Amino acid sequence: MIKLQNAMAIFKLLDKSNCRQCGEKTCMAFAGAVFTGRRPLSECPSLDRHIIDAYSDDPQNRHDLERNRDDFLEGLKNQINSVDLKAATGRTGGRYENDRLTIKVMGKDFSVTTAGVLSTDIHVNPWVAVPFLNYVLYGKGLDPTGDWRSFRELKGGREQYPLFQKRCEEQMKQVADSYTELFDDIVHIFSGKQVDSQFQSDISVVLYPLPKLPIMVCYWLPEEGMESSLNVFFDQTADRNLDIGSIFSLGAGLAQMFTRLALRHGYAMTL
Repeated sequence: MIKLQNAMAIFKLLDKSNCRQCGEKTCMAFAGAVFTGRRPLSECPSLDRHIIDAYSDDPQNRHDLERNRDDFLEGLKNQINSVDLKAATGRTGGRYENDRLTIKVMGKDFSVTTAGVLSTDIHVNPWVAVPFLNYVLYGKGLDPTGDWRSFRELKGGREQYPLFQKRCEEQMKQVADSYTELFDDIVHIFSGKQVDSQFQSDISVVLYPLPKLPIMVCYWLPEEGMESSLNVFFDQTADRNLDIGSIFSLGAGLAQMFTRLALRHGYAMTL
């Protein structure tokens, strides 16, 4: 749980639309009510569940979030029967066989049937399953252009970037600082590829969590008087092939995977 220091910090998380759906007249009034404990952050109807989860210290709210996340996943599964999975192969970059659409997720097969049944070579968890289903249901199927953008440059990404930076980029950087050889393992284990240096980085690796949603991780080694740094970039088509909440999930999930990979290699890290 991330501690919010004042009402302005809470206000920065909100979409500032003053929609009044929470019952307050303005987003600033709602932020003040949350900071003083009068309202829970979860009562903002526009906040992404990942933000609420990260900033909430209410055990009951966390339980509700987990239940809502499961319900949301089931809702997406139920919508799959409205999609022509065979016709979706070109749009998703997948293949169709025996009433099943199969897509490569980090180089591993991930499938869904018209009944919404998921099967995979990897563990099914929400950070993979929800983006996968949203990609099948709503992705535009645009081919990547090679024009890389930061998370905050994507539609809806600016307000969520501070949390994305903490949950994804900072965590990846801590892993890379302790285990720079991680990038070689990423290429081999997750079917990624190391590419020519981008943005003058020392290491640039491209991963494909979904066929038409490449992610590039750029790492700058520490230099005299300067700390190391790491940034994650997305193709400029990303926010049309997937919603921003699912893109956030993929980034945070990848950071967790990198951490587990490094720990399996016995590297001590302070995370």
